[in-house]
Amino acid sequence: MKLAKDFPILEVELGKTATRSLNNVNKLRRLTGTAPAAAEGTSGVKVNKEMEPCSCDTFVALPPATVENRIIFGKNSDRLCDEVQEVVFFPAAVHDNLKEHLKCTYIEIDQVPKTYAVVLSRPAWLWGAEMGANEHGVCIGNEAVWGKEEVCDEEALLGMDLVRLGLERADTAEKALDVIVDLLDKYGQGGNCSEGGMVFSYHNSFLIADRKEAWILETAGKYWAAEKVQGGVRNISNQLSITTKIDREHPEMRNYAKQKGWWDGKKEFDFAATYSYIDTAKMMISPSRYCEGYKLLDKHKGNITFETMMEILRDKPSGINMEGEFLTTASMVSILPQDSNLPCIHFFTGTPDPERSVFKPFIFVPNISQLLDTSSPIFELEDPVKKKPHFKIKLDRRHPLYREHQQALEVIYNKEEKAKTMLDNMKKLEKELFKEMESILQNKHLDVDKIVNLFPQCTKDEIRIYMSNISS
Repeated sequence: MKLAKDFPILEVELGKTATRSLNNVNKLRRLTGTAPAAAEGTSGVKVNKEMEPCSCDTFVALPPATVENRIIFGKNSDRLCDEVQEVVFFPAAVHDNLKEHLKCTYIEIDQVPKTYAVVLSRPAWLWGAEMGANEHGVCIGNEAVWGKEEVCDEEALLGMDLVRLGLERADTAEKALDVIVDLLDKYGQGGNCSEGGMVFSYHNSFLIADRKEAWILETAGKYWAAEKVQGGVRNISNQLSITTKIDREHPEMRNYAKQKGWWDGKKEFDFAATYSYIDTAKMMISPSRYCEGYKLLDKHKGNITFETMMEILRDKPSGINMEGEFLTTASMVSILPQDSNLPCIHFFTGTPDPERSVFKPFIFVPNISQLLDTSSPIFELEDPVKKKPHFKIKLDRRHPLYREHQQALEVIYNKEEKAKTMLDNMKKLEKELFKEMESILQNKHLDVDKIVNLFPQCTKDEIRIYMSNISS
């Protein structure tokens, strides 16, 4: 069994785990290195009202902001820089023995009679997913959010577990919302969201889309608010963003806010202003990634394509494509045609930094080949996530594509001429794939025999580019 320490590029300091009594805002300060002026929180602990968490951006664009009557979904998953993210496929399944519980990352929950086929981009150590899609064209991405409600470190469902559960159990965006809030109420959210000695916990927001509409779901503990999006553009980042347009909500959300003294019950209810420290009047003019992401969407409104979304995810000046201790470790873009006769197409990188990665297409068809080159090793009972206490060791979870991509990085940094050749070949491969996918959407014809192996073949083509430049 190979450990992370056997590979210097993956080695991390496995120091003492932070105590569970540590205030979550202070954990965030340690993670992000931010330390502006603090204010007294409800627990009496000094909390920071202005800290900007570093993790993830999710976007959706709907007609009339897009072309060809398509909904375009996109997400960058920003995680600790040494974390491996895999792209995996799970077929639809029937579960006859409902007495058997389903093991998620930390806890077991009740199983359902039927689950849908899903493709997921996920940190390789956990059960859930950062983002993904199902066979019915439902896409979900989640974000870490913090606010006035204390975060629970006790093990429950992770937000990433809820992403996968929503995809496996719902055939529309709104049904996925129902699945998530029902599970949130029954099992709660909590637990360490990082593989390692650092305790990193948070509440979650979700962007859920299908061929028809999108929903924003934002949570604070078990309380939540949801906003329906039927046109234009919308994005979420690491802050609550639902203000006064609330289309669905937890039945006790407002009463709880009154009990805590966050809302007087008289002025118009503003979810983000009430449950976090955000000044929502200035939310759209602040230098936050949320605001920068919206500007990028808004700039292209009326002409947004899947390639536009990829350009946004690759944008470094805005901070959307993150570098540093927190890094964009994987990216996803989906085309959801409103015409149900057309297939949904989902692009995944499975590697860090979309600027030097290839977006590879995946289409749901029967008998899909397993995605072996983007699947990490399975450690079964040796896996430290399955042992208590968790994460005493860190395993080498690199999948074949990740390994070659990592070696190619050395070429990019040290051999300018080879780097240019390699990046040109990557762009050429990607352009050919985009042309092929556009042809499928325009001609309404799928070669199912070819599509079965579409994503695995694209991955092999990408690996071949890396290997030819590494070995030559």
